[in-house]
Amino acid sequence: MATPRRFLPPTLLLHSFEAAARLESFTAAARELHLTQSAISRHIRALEQQLGAGLFVRDRQTVRLTLAGEAYAREVRDALRHIATATLGFRANPTGGAVNLGVLPTFGAQWLAPRLPDFMRAHPDITINLMSRPLPFDFSGDTLHAAIHFGAAEWTGAEVDFLMAEEVVATCSPALLARHAFRTPADLLGAPLLHLVSRPDAWERWFAAQGVEALKVHGMLCDQFAFIAQAAAAGAGVALLPRFLVADLLESGRLVELPGGMLRSEGAYYLAYPPNHGSYGPFRTFRDWLLKAAGAAGGEAG
Repeated sequence: MATPRRFLPPTLLLHSFEAAARLESFTAAARELHLTQSAISRHIRALEQQLGAGLFVRDRQTVRLTLAGEAYAREVRDALRHIATATLGFRANPTGGAVNLGVLPTFGAQWLAPRLPDFMRAHPDITINLMSRPLPFDFSGDTLHAAIHFGAAEWTGAEVDFLMAEEVVATCSPALLARHAFRTPADLLGAPLLHLVSRPDAWERWFAAQGVEALKVHGMLCDQFAFIAQAAAAGAGVALLPRFLVADLLESGRLVELPGGMLRSEGAYYLAYPPNHGSYGPFRTFRDWLLKAAGAAGGEAG
């Protein structure tokens, strides 16, 4: 059902309101939008008349939003951002469609990006826009169609498709190996261990899987695998890293795999998306391709 026009204020009024609300000043909003202060004031008055209530409390030379005005400003700002993103996507690919995808930075760079040219050749009319999203978020307040997520098979308000499991191996630089001469998993207890902030118990789980008791493990903390991989390659310590992430570093010899078996991570990679996006043609095409690509990788990120 079409939205009644009385509920759709002119975009010009909404732009003026959003700027004035964000800057908390009609004068600053006028300067940003290259309008006069009186024009901004007229736009706000016209919007308030259409809404039937005030949006600002006017106090001498200052203005501040009412409580209802604050809530309305957030909604208007999100709506304008959605329109801008849709327009940008259309201009980038006016003959096809676009998919805005949130990705984990390392997964996106090391696994997804190298495979995207295959999708682009098969579907030249669909543009894939990648946005870094390291943590789950609320789809209702974002412009993304979907996101790739690591962890449990759950995301509030979204469907999730399993993509692949993950296996990690202990690695370090050849120089560090030569200096410490690691021969067994237990030897790593005395090594400088590198830790990922989001997986604080990874080393304890790895040692337990090797039958080694590790009461205390200490070392440098990093918040991304990419940092840990480069730190390990530079000789800063020993890192537990997914095979898919360090395949090139292992092949080049900058990293070496240490004694001990692989450990399957407790989490896995999933594609999450709001249910209403599942019927969007370009996304449906990308989703089908991504699931096949993940299956071709053997169900593991490698």
